[in-house]
Amino acid sequence: MEREAALAEILEARESRAREQNVLRERYGSAVVSFTMNIAGPVKDSPLIRRAFQAGRDQLKAGLTAAGLPVLEWRERRAVTGCEALCAVEGAARDVKAACTSIEDASPLGRLFDMDVLDSGGRKLDREEVGGGPRNCLVCGAAGKGCASRRVHTAEELRAATRRILEEHFAAADQRAVSALVTRALLDEVCVTPKPGLVDRSNNGSHRDMDIFTFNASAAALAPWWGSFFQIGRETADRIPADAFGALRRAGQAAERDMFLATDGVNTHKGAIFTLGLICGGAGRLWRAEAPCRDPEKILAECAAMAAEAVRGDLAALGKEGVRTAGERLYLEHGLSGVRGEAARGFPGISQTALPALKSALAAGRSRDEAGAIALLHLIARGTDTNMASRGGLERAAAAAEQCGRLLERDPLPGPEEIGELDRAFIRGNLSPGGCADLLAAALFLQSWERAGAAGADGQENLRT
Repeated sequence: MEREAALAEILEARESRAREQNVLRERYGSAVVSFTMNIAGPVKDSPLIRRAFQAGRDQLKAGLTAAGLPVLEWRERRAVTGCEALCAVEGAARDVKAACTSIEDASPLGRLFDMDVLDSGGRKLDREEVGGGPRNCLVCGAAGKGCASRRVHTAEELRAATRRILEEHFAAADQRAVSALVTRALLDEVCVTPKPGLVDRSNNGSHRDMDIFTFNASAAALAPWWGSFFQIGRETADRIPADAFGALRRAGQAAERDMFLATDGVNTHKGAIFTLGLICGGAGRLWRAEAPCRDPEKILAECAAMAAEAVRGDLAALGKEGVRTAGERLYLEHGLSGVRGEAARGFPGISQTALPALKSALAAGRSRDEAGAIALLHLIARGTDTNMASRGGLERAAAAAEQCGRLLERDPLPGPEEIGELDRAFIRGNLSPGGCADLLAAALFLQSWERAGAAGADGQENLRT
């Protein structure tokens, strides 16, 4: 529970910070940076404020590194009076102040950052000494000191402005992170090699109309859409799930058009648009500035809530107006509901199969490439890929699924050689588990999105994995 900081606590924190500054100056004979948050009102510490502090801390460290200013010692603490960071920095105090001023001026959160710099003699440097201008008011944008000295704005106005700045920043940051991580997941999925019957770095699988470059073009064209799906989820968070699904479906149809334009009419990612568009929307509906939802189970449950009603309606209508696709025919003849059925059930193929297999393989020390291939085998072994059934028939698809299952029973972590044999067999049989590939891409995204929560306040994952 958030607690108001008493005036005596604020004054004591200020004195303690000054003492620590002196200790660092005397120890290293260097400049010292004191980083705190400029938060109006008595509540100085909250999950949202801590997230902003972490973002500023990371920017400060990166900014000093980029400027060639080594940190000699770093201290950090959290208290009811707010988060604080102190560091001794090697280099000229003016250069340190210039680096800090650049961060304050460039970052959308910069107006909330107080990055004071003391030289080795204890003198506090002003922004004007390094070419920085006056800081503007949080509320109206005028010269901040002028508004503050005249008390133009109420404390409530200042708190509301602070909240707005924080929410807008993290909404935009998380939207960018989602877009980047989904795009990476699509690129990673097509690069996983070998993949039985699918396009990969080695061959085109069972396909004659597409290659890895077709998928790259498609992923590039779709990159802006994932953030849009996330935003749709945020904007519909207060509406019933079915409303959100309708908005996502309309956006998905527009994304499909962009895909077909980029691929000259080749269907590379239609299933992925449906699956990952819904997942991005679910993440958006569950988003909170303080702590975005990164729990795959919760996000997938939200997908089920959004999709269930529409999917029931879609499936009930099949056959009444003619069958348009092979997937619809499979449902009418054999009850295979495909990706729509997966969505209505909360994508059990992702939560119960792909994600556990992916995480297990990564934990065993396998590379992302190898772990992706192993997770794909687990998905194929479930025997529910409608693309395989439509291309090869139910019996051949079932036999291929059993073949994958037997391999996993012999070796839970098979290597490229064994999977390569399956690839050749799938190609001979003209089998392509495209639905499983879409679920693999979704699992790759959710695993990265979950990990990103521990990687940084702005949701930026270390892409080297």
